[in-house]
Amino acid sequence: MGCAQSKSKAITEVSQNELNDVIILDVRTPEEYAAGHLDNALNINWYDSDFAKQMKSINKDETLYVYCKKGGRSAKAAQLLDSLGYK
Repeated sequence: MGCAQSKSKAITEVSQNELNDVIILDVRTPEEYAAGHLDNALNINWYDSDFAKQMKSINKDETLYVYCKKGGRSAKAAQLLDSLGYK
């Protein structure tokens, strides 16, 4: 999510075709993730002290869709990822 590219949309607005070409990033805790998550979602816990370090394994050219339970953590994660150069 770059400043010019930054978009927010409800997961219900994302088509299946879009989901095939992006990385779905679940920033909830591992316990929340284990209780249920979107298919093919990658779990990186926002609360981990090394969240940004863990993100280094993801190519910055990939499009990321970030989600959490209510939107607070994903919004914070999106801001951080934007500052790190992710789409």
